[in-house]
Amino acid sequence: MAKVLLLVPLLVPTRKIECLSNSFKPQFCVRCCNNNDEVNKKKKKRLSEQSSWEAKDGEGKDYLYRLGKEADNMNIAVGQRSGLIDDLFAGNFLGKDSDIVFDYRQKVTRSFQYLQGDYYIAPLFMDKVVCHIVKNYIAHILNTKVPLILGIWGGKGQGKSFQTELIFQALGVEPVIMSAGELESERAGEPGRLIRERYRTASQVVQNQGKMSCLMINDIDAGLGRFGNTQMTVNNQIVVGTLMNLSDNPTRVSVGQDWRESDVTNRIPVIVTGNDLSTIYAPLIRDGRMDKFYWQPIREDILNIVHRMYEKDGISRDEVEKIVDTFPNQALDFYGALRSRTYDKSILKWIDDIGGVENFGSKFLKRRKDQNLPVFIPPEQTADALLESGYSLLKEQQLIMETKLSKEYMKNIED
Repeated sequence: MAKVLLLVPLLVPTRKIECLSNSFKPQFCVRCCNNNDEVNKKKKKRLSEQSSWEAKDGEGKDYLYRLGKEADNMNIAVGQRSGLIDDLFAGNFLGKDSDIVFDYRQKVTRSFQYLQGDYYIAPLFMDKVVCHIVKNYIAHILNTKVPLILGIWGGKGQGKSFQTELIFQALGVEPVIMSAGELESERAGEPGRLIRERYRTASQVVQNQGKMSCLMINDIDAGLGRFGNTQMTVNNQIVVGTLMNLSDNPTRVSVGQDWRESDVTNRIPVIVTGNDLSTIYAPLIRDGRMDKFYWQPIREDILNIVHRMYEKDGISRDEVEKIVDTFPNQALDFYGALRSRTYDKSILKWIDDIGGVENFGSKFLKRRKDQNLPVFIPPEQTADALLESGYSLLKEQQLIMETKLSKEYMKNIED
């Protein structure tokens, strides 16, 4: 009867509507409308007759609430991908992946836009690295055995990694760079698999982007070296075995997929750096697999590198020679630390200009957008200022070597 009332206004004049409406009881009409509203509300509350997402638990919480509270998977890289959740939430305005930084996180190759300026590359160092990279790229046309790995080793702070990156920039190489911290994991086999995946990623750079690439592992002896009674883990063994296998089969690299005859990987040169390669498993560093290069910069290399470092500050070549002769037998990073130490007084003065140590946090981090900080004035670099910083650093080095606090703490053991 409620349907009749809704259809009558479209079919009969107004007077007939009044007659018909008077012939029915008002309570009946009102009751019919209320029943329809309740039915509509119940239908709107359910997404689907078969859906259990709105099922309530004992506390009145629905399934989605419990799912979000109990889930320990915080991997947003796969949590917002099309096909894994409703397309309504994935959207098309950002593409199929709503996580806009996902592609950036997956880019494991390294570019060197931050290397702005003119740097000095030691000729001997450049010849060795360039020769190794080129030999591996043309290994298929050479009638000789080409080692896949180049091991660059030498004293601490001699610029092994930095010089290599400068060469990459000069050659236009887009490398995949790993560190020793990635050679260990709580899951057995994960570091070895990671090396194979990074190797294949470098191969894809060559194939898809038309750029040269290589795999570089920094400080490999810190991750694989044996020092004293250190324990050899399963991951250490798998990483060593993976690198040995890459050296023997550089074009067939598996990451767990089924072997296919067409699955041929480009040969990618591998470069590792370290301080002492003698701590690494001997079969890995044999001449057929690894080409070794001991890097110890001579005086001429040090003068050229340091002079290029201080050239923009107006430090002359003669002043650089005076600094190097004053602090002989120092690593290259020592001369870089001199310049950093000269900034200390200027930074302390800048902190006072902001409002002192007590107000630094509030002024620096909680300032308004329209509130500008005091202008930082860098110190003027002079030979005397650099020498003063050098004496300070040298004193700290001597204190470390002469003061054995561990002996002071455990002097009862020697009694």
